[in-house]
Amino acid sequence: MELEPARTNVTEAVRSVQHLKIEGYSATRTGYSIKSTWNVGGYDWEVHIYHADIIKDFTDQVELWMALKLVFLGPCRGSRVRANLSCRLVDPSRTLEPSETKNVCTAFISKGKCSSEILLLRSGDVPSSGYLKSDSLILECSITVLKELPDIVIPAQKDVPLPVPSSDLHQHLGALLQSHKGGDVTLVLVSSGEHFLAHKCILAARSPVFMAEFFGQMNDRSSQSVQIEGVEPAAFKAMLHFIYTDTVPELDDEETEKAVTMAQHLLVAADRYGLDRLKLICEGKLSSCIDIDTAATTLALAEQHNCSLLKAKCVEFITASPEKLDAVVATEGYKHLVASCPLVLAELLKAAAHGRKN
Repeated sequence: MELEPARTNVTEAVRSVQHLKIEGYSATRTGYSIKSTWNVGGYDWEVHIYHADIIKDFTDQVELWMALKLVFLGPCRGSRVRANLSCRLVDPSRTLEPSETKNVCTAFISKGKCSSEILLLRSGDVPSSGYLKSDSLILECSITVLKELPDIVIPAQKDVPLPVPSSDLHQHLGALLQSHKGGDVTLVLVSSGEHFLAHKCILAARSPVFMAEFFGQMNDRSSQSVQIEGVEPAAFKAMLHFIYTDTVPELDDEETEKAVTMAQHLLVAADRYGLDRLKLICEGKLSSCIDIDTAATTLALAEQHNCSLLKAKCVEFITASPEKLDAVVATEGYKHLVASCPLVLAELLKAAAHGRKN
């Protein structure tokens, strides 16, 4: 279903206010009219002030009222012109508050038409009202003309979902790790003696190894301390940060050598604690930084921790040319590869021989 555009009518109000002074009020009488000509909103108007005979309800008695009406002098440029006349008595000395405002609103359709009467005050009450000063009376009158403007068309809009900010869960969990609030387990690094206060539930949710450590059937769930062996302190801090925030800022270090070393240690830690995503991130970092000096060491690491894609990248790099193979063989890393992963040498030789045939 298509949405229809919305239309709305708006009006523009033009208002004029004047003080009309009636001097010699006592000389005014029934049938006598005071006229004031105005131009408001591009139209000519006339305000008539007079005494009107008003028959009281359900009686034959006649009361004399001070009255006003608005006369439209035209010309009418549309189907109608809406105007409002309001009036009240004011005290020039400002001793008295203005009288009650009386008003009338009329839609004028042709020249010469007039509004209904405004009955401002009983004529007999004027002398004692306090507004009559030295036989003079001041009326504050206003004419407000409403001018209709063309329809405003508001284009239809389809429902647009509210923008949702990106997740900040990692920031909150990172702050929790830093604050140590609610920590219920202390991780102790055997190599350095450093202590880290953490939360069992978060560690267990992220690592199957920690899950077994804290909530396995054969373990004491009340244990408040865990010994961590075989992980470098810097790598363990980075791994703990990843567990809480899913980020590894250490791998973005501008010093490539430092970032590669961290990736190597982190890969070992990630493999030990079953952090598969962290392991893949480390593999990606090491794959993009393979060179003569790191190729053999990285290949050994890939072989030991079952990183098939990283292993293939290393083999491809080393066997790309006889010159590269010779350069890698001359490194200290190659000696480590021979000592720790002798079986991988056969794959290297096979890949190198295949490359020569092609």
